[in-house]
Amino acid sequence: MADRSIDSLPLPLEVRAKLAELDLELSEGDITQKGYEKKRSKLLGAYLPQPPGVEPSLPQERRTPVTPSSSSRYHRRRSSGSRDERYRSDVHTEAVQAALAKHKERKMAVPMPSKRRSLVVQTSMDAYTPPDTSSGSEDEGSGQGDSQGTPSSSQGSLNMEHWISRAIHGSTTSSTNSSSSTQSGGSGAANALADVMTQTHIENHSAPPDITTYTTEHSIQVERPQGSTPRAVPKYGNAELMETGDGVPVSSRVSAKIQQLVNTLKRPKRPPLREFFVDDFEELLEVQQPDPNQPRPEGAQMLAIRGEQLGVVTNWPPSLEAALQRWGTISPKAPCLTTMDTNGKPLYILTYGKLWTRSMKVAYNILHKLGTKQEPMVRPGDRVALVFPNNDPAAFMVAFYGCLLAEVVPVPIEVPLTRKEIKQRFLRLTVSNAMGDLLALIIKMDAGSQQIGFLLGSCGVTVALTSDACHKGLPKSPTGEILQFKGWPRLLWFVTESKHLSKPPRDWFPHIKDANNDTAYIEYKTCKDGSVLGVTVTRIALLTHCQALTQACAYTEAETIVNVLDFKKDVGLWHGILTSVMNMMHVISIPYSLMKVNPLSWIQKVYAYKAKVACVKSRDMHWALVAHRDQRDINLTSLRMLIVADGANPWSISSCDAFLNVFQSKGLRPEVICPCASSPEALTVAIRRPTDDTNQPPGRGVLSMHGLSYGVIRVDSEEKLSVLTVQDVGLVMPGGVMCVVRPEGIPLLCRTDEIGELCVCSIAAGTSYYGLSGMTKNTFEMFPMMSSGAPISEYPFVRTGLLGFVGPGGMVFVVGKMDGLMVVSGRRHNADDIVATALAVEPMKFVYRGRIAVFSINVLHDERIVIIAEQRPDSTEEDSFQWMSRVLQAIDGIHQVGVYCLALVPANTLPKTPLGGIHLSETKQCFLEGSLHPCNVLMCPHTCVTNLPKPRQKQPEIGPASVMVGNLVSGKRIAQASGRDLGQIEDNDQGRKFMFLAEVLQWRAQTTPDHVLFTLLNSRGTIANSLTCLQLHKRAEKIAVMLMERGHLQDGDHVALVYPPGIDLIAAFYGCLYAGCVPITVRPPHPQNIATTLPTVKMIVEVSRSACIMTSQLVVKLLRSREAGAAVDVRTWPPVLDTDDLPKRRPAQIYKPSNPDTLAYLDFSVSTTGMLAGVKMSHAATSALCRSIKLQCELYPSREVAICLDPYCGLGFVLWCLCSVYSGHQSILIPPSELEINPSLWLLAVSQYKVRDTFCSYSVMELCTKGLGSQTESLKTRGLDLSRVRTCVVVAEERPRIALTQSFSKLFKDLNLNPRAVSTSFGCRVNLAICLQGTSGPDPTTVYVDMRALRHDRVRLVERGSPHSLPLMESGKILPGVRIIIANPETKGPLGDSHLGEIWVHSAHNASGYFTIYGDESLQSDHFNSRLSFGDTQTVWARTGYLGFLRRTDLTDANGERHDALYVVGALDEAMELRGMRYHPIDIETSVIRSHKSITECAVFTWTNLLVVVVELDGSEQEALDLVPLVTNVVLEEHYLIVGVVVVVDVGVIPINSRGEKQRMHLRDGFLADQLDPIYVAYNM
Repeated sequence: MADRSIDSLPLPLEVRAKLAELDLELSEGDITQKGYEKKRSKLLGAYLPQPPGVEPSLPQERRTPVTPSSSSRYHRRRSSGSRDERYRSDVHTEAVQAALAKHKERKMAVPMPSKRRSLVVQTSMDAYTPPDTSSGSEDEGSGQGDSQGTPSSSQGSLNMEHWISRAIHGSTTSSTNSSSSTQSGGSGAANALADVMTQTHIENHSAPPDITTYTTEHSIQVERPQGSTPRAVPKYGNAELMETGDGVPVSSRVSAKIQQLVNTLKRPKRPPLREFFVDDFEELLEVQQPDPNQPRPEGAQMLAIRGEQLGVVTNWPPSLEAALQRWGTISPKAPCLTTMDTNGKPLYILTYGKLWTRSMKVAYNILHKLGTKQEPMVRPGDRVALVFPNNDPAAFMVAFYGCLLAEVVPVPIEVPLTRKEIKQRFLRLTVSNAMGDLLALIIKMDAGSQQIGFLLGSCGVTVALTSDACHKGLPKSPTGEILQFKGWPRLLWFVTESKHLSKPPRDWFPHIKDANNDTAYIEYKTCKDGSVLGVTVTRIALLTHCQALTQACAYTEAETIVNVLDFKKDVGLWHGILTSVMNMMHVISIPYSLMKVNPLSWIQKVYAYKAKVACVKSRDMHWALVAHRDQRDINLTSLRMLIVADGANPWSISSCDAFLNVFQSKGLRPEVICPCASSPEALTVAIRRPTDDTNQPPGRGVLSMHGLSYGVIRVDSEEKLSVLTVQDVGLVMPGGVMCVVRPEGIPLLCRTDEIGELCVCSIAAGTSYYGLSGMTKNTFEMFPMMSSGAPISEYPFVRTGLLGFVGPGGMVFVVGKMDGLMVVSGRRHNADDIVATALAVEPMKFVYRGRIAVFSINVLHDERIVIIAEQRPDSTEEDSFQWMSRVLQAIDGIHQVGVYCLALVPANTLPKTPLGGIHLSETKQCFLEGSLHPCNVLMCPHTCVTNLPKPRQKQPEIGPASVMVGNLVSGKRIAQASGRDLGQIEDNDQGRKFMFLAEVLQWRAQTTPDHVLFTLLNSRGTIANSLTCLQLHKRAEKIAVMLMERGHLQDGDHVALVYPPGIDLIAAFYGCLYAGCVPITVRPPHPQNIATTLPTVKMIVEVSRSACIMTSQLVVKLLRSREAGAAVDVRTWPPVLDTDDLPKRRPAQIYKPSNPDTLAYLDFSVSTTGMLAGVKMSHAATSALCRSIKLQCELYPSREVAICLDPYCGLGFVLWCLCSVYSGHQSILIPPSELEINPSLWLLAVSQYKVRDTFCSYSVMELCTKGLGSQTESLKTRGLDLSRVRTCVVVAEERPRIALTQSFSKLFKDLNLNPRAVSTSFGCRVNLAICLQGTSGPDPTTVYVDMRALRHDRVRLVERGSPHSLPLMESGKILPGVRIIIANPETKGPLGDSHLGEIWVHSAHNASGYFTIYGDESLQSDHFNSRLSFGDTQTVWARTGYLGFLRRTDLTDANGERHDALYVVGALDEAMELRGMRYHPIDIETSVIRSHKSITECAVFTWTNLLVVVVELDGSEQEALDLVPLVTNVVLEEHYLIVGVVVVVDVGVIPINSRGEKQRMHLRDGFLADQLDPIYVAYNM
């Protein structure tokens, strides 16, 4: 209505022109919808009748905006560079909509990813960057497409202030109970609408479950600031209290999402894998089986097609320079080139006379004025760069012909970033990006420039010819010198304007020869991987090509040709610069800047100059369609040939048809449209000839997309949806021969119904890639073969890089390019086809200017399709997700191929080519590096990855006899080993004769009362406290009296010792032994985190049935504080005794146990699986353990040992409290918490006390490695020397962290630490110390095993560095008196050397059993009293719960026998059963941490057979989504597993216990209970 009323208005011509310009600005995105309406209303205000009741003074915004109902016509999607409107085929859009309609019945139940509110707001702020309002600010091509569709009225009326206020308010007004949201900032109306939608259409669009909030009954929510959180403070409640078991709380929203994902995956879109048992451990990737029904070529073998003979015309010049000389002298006034300004007015006319004289001048100056007479800088045959802007064809033409006359080789290239462009891009970027990203983005935007530099360097270019204006615009140093661009050689910049040049002498003439095989020019070509090659074109090829074009296009002298194309390369160069001069034609050059202002300019020039020929791209035809309205004064009857340069692109057909449809009424004849096919290597491959026969329709092919994916031509199958309509590009060039060969392997001729690569044999083609003989041979010297194996010709053919076929009548059809080819599971897909399908999905609404990049990446030995699209600034999260889901469905429906990853990035952020298109290779590089910063990502590995190894099926169990025989036959011994026999070891220590530790202390107090046993250091490295034998004995006596008198305790009562690491803990322990009580050491609550740590203390006190708590005054205050009262019920504490106030008396007698097997102490700890377990240690086991360690480490009273461990459980407690008393050595105690204040404390103490043996934990080692990495020199100057250390043992209950120990050894090698001194120990719940590197015996060994074999419980040794190799370090030497066997955890049978199994241990110091409050005896008997099912069935073993293997090494131990090394692989409880194989979390985590520099920590676990990966991000929240594809890729590549969920969290969220071990099950519970506050959660489909 509005449009018709405007058409009927009496508008002046200039107003109509301004309206057309305004429409174009809106379609290009150079003006907002709001601005458009405002300006339009202003223009029409004087001509529109006022409606009654509306005052003219009312602000325009308040009125109903006058919006053209047909504005969608102006908002057709266009894109930059090669991604433009040609993709918008109406046929294709219908097909896409039909494909989507098919999917409607089975709507995808894909869980929407969850985003933290801050991330959503930031992304929105990026999105709210207002579009650029100046029409000239974009570089060439950046506006070549447009997706500024008509926004909804609520969003369309947003003004600038409202945009910004929305973004600001969105970041501050968050709800009280939520710290994040999945809603993106939009307009208020849109949000209100979303709320209504949520309530009314709940059955269609259920609100996505939000896993980013955490609410509990009594929690106060505070929105967390961005940044890292200290690791010591867990993010969620006490994990021990969480009751998850096998299920999850009903209200858990995360598990609902995972269930949604599981349900989605239960409906596989691909055929399920056939399962079968993989023999042994070879994981063979599924080889794609050829589809038995796939179409196969059936035609006869094709023949080479010969073009018409190249006619020899008598007046054709012998060379192009001769043609220039002829026209320059006989017709000097004839116009050669007319350039236009941005208003469409002729700016400059270059005549043939001027071109000739100026070219001579340039030639003379190049040869004689550069360098000296004796040493000229440029000699004939040298290469020089031509650097000219796109709006100055005249200067380029003069320089190009100057080079030809001087016999130097021009290399035309793009202008690198000018100062103006840098400034504009900088300003544009500052609005939407963090400052840190600016420089990187500017570099990416001119991504091809560096590669161009490499080309110039390889061509030996030292001189660059340029124009005055361009020279002034180049970035310069303060001294005025032009900066050297990254990757470019040092260049002399030479300005070619006449005023800067010397006049040649009258007697100087260039030497004009006939065309020969010398190189005429080098045209650059950008490859798929981003590298730039130079194609050399000889003088004879140049001339022959011009002759062939002249004949094919029937060019005649003085014809006028309009050129819109880039004149520096390809069709624009060949027609507009070279062939035009040969035929003395007049070229009207239309610069891009004019096209942007007036898209009809080229048509107007055709009409004004009565041009016979025009060279355009589909893009230019489309732009003309957008703006043709109101143009009555144009006529195209003069046009005899409209050359469509990108006519070979399958999608150009829609532009050609639409253009003809509209302009036929303006005199355009159908036969005038002439698509052509070209390539940098073969120049013009084919071109449709202009004919006079209007009845002959152009060639059309409607081909089955399914057939094309197999390289077979099948015309219009039954499936109407997936077809590709292609147009012919005419016949083979005159003088050329064409054939079609198979793209891969031997170049065999294709059959007539087969798609292949077009190859050309012609003089008019490139001859080589400059300086690359190997690639040249493959491309320019290819000999096609017949099926018999004989070559079809003695002359070489050139590969064009175009895929197609030759149809009836010799017509050439092109269906794609080799560079855009993606081979997925044996089927071929073209990137352009995928782009077209993606753009046809709601094209008006979503993609910013149609900017979509499609490429493939190699993951797991197959190509995977990745789609990256720039989304429009006003898109919401819901829009994005809906669009992504629809694109996946459309591509699956039409192309029958899965998309691996679909990512959306903010508008205008993808790397650009010099002409503004998407720089594909740079985009791919950014994607693989994790530097794209997408705002939405959807990964679909479950649907695309179909070549995973077959799931393993366990064989039925084999009987014991078969196993024994099998091991004997294969020569494998049963995997068992033992430490030294205690009975055979000489031991003169008197302490040995005492059965109980309390007796040993009493004996030492009598014999060596003043011998110092313990020295405690503070953070400054000074002695905080020390204890001699006598002091400890007396202190223990007083504590025993207190327990009996104040605590009224009996023999066997349990006492909880809640002390910070120190001397008090040791005294309290021995006081308990003196009183006959059973001590339990408990870590005190953290003063800064009572709410989280106190419940653990309470639980241990309750579970251990402690009758009383002993502690210091400081901790007593903490237990009675207000915070403690809020965390636990303080009234239920048992009596609390304060040992700072001790009685003065001695006990009447010291308790002596009646039986060595009675309980000495309880050892409580939380396992990595989150299980709180207390084990019982008898007096006999305690003494045996101390003796075993004493013998292994050769500990005597004269020794000093430094201990930096937590003293609450396991071997840490034994070394801190027990060993010194038993062995008599001095223990230097360093609490690990002090290292947080002074990281060098431990190493300085080791150096100062000249310690030979020291023990630490992994967390201590990591703290030193990270905290002291840069301080080794200063430590050296402080005198730190580690040369006396002979054993530095890491105490752990896990696989040795080889990377950490190696980096620690390497780092402190400068401080004289012997790398051989660093080793690990191994202990577990059932036996606190199984292995410990002693003083004698061989060094710890490292082996490399095949990770794939390990998944099948096999051990196969491989060489270091071999694929899938995993380094494993020996876990220390087996302690004296310890026997080990490797058993099958299911069958309990002994295993051979080559098998991975559970480590079973038999020893005098095994724990007696679990201490459980319910007395669960079944668990105890299984873990502590197991017997083998066959073999030695008498020995009682304890099961460690850890998987490992034994290897007999070539080293000898102290007894002179071959040494058996134990390698711990991982905890059985934590191992994940996936696809029938056993995976260890640490292996996957190591791969993930390696995948991106910002991942600081990682933890993995499984949930309902899905692999969940949690990564800590140390960086901007914008990087969060970069991690999702990288994590998915690396786990697929290295572990053959598909990640189900990727969770990105802040630093410090993954819980880690005091031993530095990850608490993965706590993390899982926190994830399922919505307590992690993740930055981003991605659910892979």
